[in-house]
Amino acid sequence: MILYDSIGPNPRVVTMFVAEKGLTIEKRMLDIVKGENRSGSYLDVRRAGTTPALVLDDGSTLCETIAICEYLDEVHPEPALIGTTPKERAETRMWVRRIDLTVTEPMTTGFRAAEGRPMFEPRMRVIRADAADDLKALAKDGLTAIEAEMGDQWIVGDRFTLADIALFAFIEFGAMVGQPMPGDLPKLAAWRERVAARPSATAG
Repeated sequence: MILYDSIGPNPRVVTMFVAEKGLTIEKRMLDIVKGENRSGSYLDVRRAGTTPALVLDDGSTLCETIAICEYLDEVHPEPALIGTTPKERAETRMWVRRIDLTVTEPMTTGFRAAEGRPMFEPRMRVIRADAADDLKALAKDGLTAIEAEMGDQWIVGDRFTLADIALFAFIEFGAMVGQPMPGDLPKLAAWRERVAARPSATAG
């Protein structure tokens, strides 16, 4: 397998997931600032130019962050990062979906409309700049809702899962692009420290 990687929260989710699994996968880094993901041979791998992408041994390609993680979890089931029973897997997927809708989407769309606009506007459709503040506020609302419903140890109760990895990658991204986690979320603050202490948090 070959993993096409780059900076950014989505590739970081896969990198952390791979590290938690203890897997070794060949990587090819793309410089997305220079636009390497939107030109040359990478467009034969992923026409939309997004990262990450996982090329399997049979030559087929899997794209989209969560789909890649789901595949790796199925072919390498230990340690279980989604779940070992139908209920556990459903709970993890429920949380991943919540994170995607309430934090990831407004955070990244708000970033592209504001701080990231010079990079993204020539490459894709971005929304009006005056909507950025509302989107960033929505992402904060999402974090507040997660604080109220998450488990005491991890997002999904006492299990470290893909939901923890996904949220951590985007909270760290937000902190770098002017969307820090609100200071009045003590459970999430303690949770973030626990995730940051895991070896996978510094995997590259």
